[in-house]
Amino acid sequence: MRKIMMASAAMAMALAATTASAEIKLGVIMGFTGPIESLTPGMAAGAEQAMKEVSDSGMLLDGETVTPVRGDSTCVDAAAATAAAERLITSDGVAAIVGADCSGVTTAIANNVAVPNGVVMVSPSATSPALTTIDDNGYFFRVAPSDARQGQVLATIVKERGVKSVAISYTNNDYGKGLADAFSGSFTGMGGKVEITAAHEDGKADYSAEVAALAAAGADALVVFGYVDQGGKGIIQTSLDTGAYDMFFMADGMVGQSLIDAIGSGLTGSVATLPGSDSPGAAKFLEISAAAGNDGDGPFRGESYDAAALIMLAIQAAGTPDRAAIQAKLMDVANAPGERIYPGELGKALKILSSGGEVDYVGASNVELTDVGEASGSYKELEVQGGKFETKSIR
Repeated sequence: MRKIMMASAAMAMALAATTASAEIKLGVIMGFTGPIESLTPGMAAGAEQAMKEVSDSGMLLDGETVTPVRGDSTCVDAAAATAAAERLITSDGVAAIVGADCSGVTTAIANNVAVPNGVVMVSPSATSPALTTIDDNGYFFRVAPSDARQGQVLATIVKERGVKSVAISYTNNDYGKGLADAFSGSFTGMGGKVEITAAHEDGKADYSAEVAALAAAGADALVVFGYVDQGGKGIIQTSLDTGAYDMFFMADGMVGQSLIDAIGSGLTGSVATLPGSDSPGAAKFLEISAAAGNDGDGPFRGESYDAAALIMLAIQAAGTPDRAAIQAKLMDVANAPGERIYPGELGKALKILSSGGEVDYVGASNVELTDVGEASGSYKELEVQGGKFETKSIR
């Protein structure tokens, strides 16, 4: 009797194994530690929300589910980021990667691990202009626009606000340098004057020497291209403490509620740019995020959802999670022709693709990829008012 019971149990287990849905793993590489660690939980939640939506739909391939596997990019440590990506690709066997986040580590992962192994990366937030010309064999994509455009947008805003001269402080990496160059070229081209451009290092306890040099330039305002939880915050705090500057212009790496919470009312009236829009897709993302118990209103959260969605739609279009097949289909699902797809409609998109139809994924960030796989995108002009970043316009 015992043998019969064991045999029956074995048969039941075998049947369960053949009928259970298969699992597709996607990497989520973001700076869970480091200078933007207050931003990344919301970004990861956006990506993983899209994965849950697809898994719950039961429409991916033959009812396969998607499992996120996280890796810490640290945002700044290229060696650590590369090691994390190596683990995800070789040990965990991810089909593709959502990420990375910061430009320097994204470049390192692409060059050293992802591209050599033929693994697609879709970054929600790496914005360095240098990534436009990376030798990626078509495996790197990004849904946040290049800082070549962000520099132009911010320069226009600064000029429109009547500021004639600025000092620039930038974090000493690809992201900071690329933004400083883009902004400086645009601002001087508009007749503005850049009195000083100086790098700062992250992780320092004291930024008084850097701020003293910036103050000596005598500019009307300080432009900070840094990170919300690191050197950029230190530069602003020291500027306020010493009276060096009280008007600040910032880019996306500085946009986070943690900055306002740390510095307080001294930031009131300061201005920043952030990729984003007030499109129907952006509004829909906020709606479905709230329904899922997430706060979708934060930097790069919609873009993270979009990055994951594009990968999964490419898998469906290809009919397989094969890495090369994902690369071959990603541009097809990102752009026209096809039915326009918004947040919350991933199950609908999967059904269209399964029947041989086409989709044009619009998503939360108005996805439209250029021929090199990056977004042109729009920007929010933000101003600190009432203890938070308020949207003033869309550029």
